[in-house]
Amino acid sequence: MNVLLTIVLAVQILTALAMIGLILLQHGKGADMGAAFGGGASGSLFGATGSANFLSRTTAVLAAVFFVCTLALAYFSHSVKPASSGSVLESAVPAAVPASGAAAIPSTTVPAAPAVPVAPATPASGAAQIPTK
Repeated sequence: MNVLLTIVLAVQILTALAMIGLILLQHGKGADMGAAFGGGASGSLFGATGSANFLSRTTAVLAAVFFVCTLALAYFSHSVKPASSGSVLESAVPAAVPASGAAAIPSTTVPAAPAVPVAPATPASGAAQIPTK
């Protein structure tokens, strides 16, 4: 399961980077006017309108792959259970540092007392805060 999750995450990262690159390569809407009158058609690799179709279609395909990877990661992360449900403080053991010439004192852990719910100090509604005579 971890291998599949790693592969999907790697595909998503590579797809995101490729989409960023392709979006930065595309021309804005104002660049089409100059290409229509022959301004940039001769220096272009795909011709006057060929690059726009190729780059936009490739971006759409990469966006679909990115969306599918996102859904897969959401599905797999929901099915993975957390490693432990205990508190981090309960598992931590303080290290005993001996003073110069003193013997090391073994450390013991004391179980934590259960939390007692406390009533709020102020009333929850605004009507209870109106002073009465």
